[in-house]
Amino acid sequence: MKTMTKIVATALTAVAIFIGTTNVQAQTNDKSAWRLGFGLEGGLPTGKIKDYTSFQLGGTARLQYGLADNLALTLTSGYYNYFGKDVTQSGVTFKNDDIGIIPVKLGIKSFFTDNLYFGAEAGAGFATNEGNNTKLILAPTLGWADKSWDVGVKYENFSGNNNNWGTVGLRLAYGFSL
Repeated sequence: MKTMTKIVATALTAVAIFIGTTNVQAQTNDKSAWRLGFGLEGGLPTGKIKDYTSFQLGGTARLQYGLADNLALTLTSGYYNYFGKDVTQSGVTFKNDDIGIIPVKLGIKSFFTDNLYFGAEAGAGFATNEGNNTKLILAPTLGWADKSWDVGVKYENFSGNNNNWGTVGLRLAYGFSL
C-alpha cells in the first residue's frame, strides 16, 4: 500500500507539471505574481491513525508565486490537530491523546481551466507530541480557485518512523495579492 501511494503521488505530480504547459489563465494579476492565503483544513484519517483519532482540523497559510498564467509554486505551513478517539478495552474506556502536526510543504499548482487546478505538495510534518517524530508528507490535490477563494480536495500521506497514515481532506482558503 505504501508503494502504491508513492506511485499515485508521483504520477499526479508529473501530470500537474505537464498540464502546466497548456495555455490557460491562472489566478495571478498584472500587479503581482505573489499571493497569500489563509485556510481552514479538515479531514478524515486513513490508515493506522484512524484507530486512534476521529478527525483532523487545522489552519494553514500558503504563499504562492505565479510562474506563468497557469502555473504557480506554493509554500504551505500551519498546524493540524488529530483529535483522539474514546477507546474501550476490557470494559475500561479511555481517550487517546490528540496528535499535533506542523506541516511545511513546497508545491505546485497547475491550472487546466480558468479556475480548476491540479496541485501536488511534498514536505515534512513535525509531530508536536508523538515523540517529536518527523514524517514525509506527499499530497496531491484537485481544486478550484478564483481571485479570492481557493477550495481543494486532497489526500495527504504521512510516512516515516515505522508507521504510515493519511488524511482525506478539504481546504477552504481566502487569499489576496501582495
